[in-house]
Amino acid sequence: MSRAAKSRQAAALAVTEAADALLAWLRSQPRKAETCRPAGDEPLTPPELQAAVDQASAEPAPAPDALVSSESAETVVPDGPAPVSDWLHRYAPQRLAHPDWLFHRLRVSGSRADLAAFRAAAAGAGTIPWQLDLARMEEDFFHLLIAPPRRLSLRGARILANQLQAAVAERHALAVARVGQSQACPFDLHVLVPVPAAMLQRGPDDATLAWLWQHWGTTQALRHVSIDAAAEAAARRALARGEETFVVTFWSADWTPWRALARIAMEWPRLRFEIRPIYEVL
Repeated sequence: MSRAAKSRQAAALAVTEAADALLAWLRSQPRKAETCRPAGDEPLTPPELQAAVDQASAEPAPAPDALVSSESAETVVPDGPAPVSDWLHRYAPQRLAHPDWLFHRLRVSGSRADLAAFRAAAAGAGTIPWQLDLARMEEDFFHLLIAPPRRLSLRGARILANQLQAAVAERHALAVARVGQSQACPFDLHVLVPVPAAMLQRGPDDATLAWLWQHWGTTQALRHVSIDAAAEAAARRALARGEETFVVTFWSADWTPWRALARIAMEWPRLRFEIRPIYEVL
């Protein structure tokens, strides 16, 4: 690796570490300002800011230790697109302010040729390439930093908000640059059920998150998507000759991505899809 490449890598690592530290500090601050905000005002953490935080710092997923349900997931065919004016009324109440991440195992089975084609089509960067409003994001960070009990001066909060926005913008740009190039994610919902360009341009506001809920059944990109080689090997023993299986595990926000899977199953009718959430045993 050249000296220039090492320098760029070190700079990117420093930006990443700074973003992680700043976001961790910001999340640890008390949120008393929320209780004083009038009911009709915009929430303290708007969707754009939450999505930016998600892009910059993925929440760690605990290792699952659970039983798998023996019942197959119900396949529901998505309804026709709802009018834009109906989205917020119909779907926004289903989206939690702070997502509960659910662990899933998806198994796709079929002929070797069909499954190979599906695996090639499903691989992507695993990122939704939103266009973020960076100026608004910086203002949102600033107002969070000066909210009671304030521990920073106005000037200090402004400087920190600018640094945090720059770090998030850097990481988001790196993630977006991988879209269309990387195939590191073996099951990418944005590749299989793409978010329309008009929605990407809006950024992750209430209307676009409602679109995700309506068409994906979850409001964020899947996280920690990985191939379960052990489950694939175990499933092969029950398959017919000439068939193959593809097993992935992932975490989804709040719900199973059932609407996306219903559409994917319709577009790949010669494959069999089986998904099950796995709940922790307390």
